[in-house]
Amino acid sequence: MAEITSAKATARTVRVSPRKSRLVIDLIRGKNVAEAIATLKFTPTKAATEIENVLNSAIANAENNFGLEKANLFVSEAYINEGPTMKRFRPRAKGSASPINKRTSHITVVVTEK
Repeated sequence: MAEITSAKATARTVRVSPRKSRLVIDLIRGKNVAEAIATLKFTPTKAATEIENVLNSAIANAENNFGLEKANLFVSEAYINEGPTMKRFRPRAKGSASPINKRTSHITVVVTEK
């Protein structure tokens, strides 16, 4: 049987807009794990903290479940899909209303050993 060299972690229905979080996840794709964590630590967005949590979870999965070394890991795949949208309405002038879409994301990070 083939040896497993990658680990995956996902966070579903995270209350961050997918469009804004894709800007952050593009910063870490293909980078070394230590470099990716450092980048996320100094990125001042809510999406960065959520992505950092998922990345740390993927690293922990690699170490504990598959016995991979943290020093050899890099982010091979990182993507964000759109989750369910909560629809709300804001009252406006003359008795009308405007929609507000509170978007959510599904964050997936895959780390692979070099």
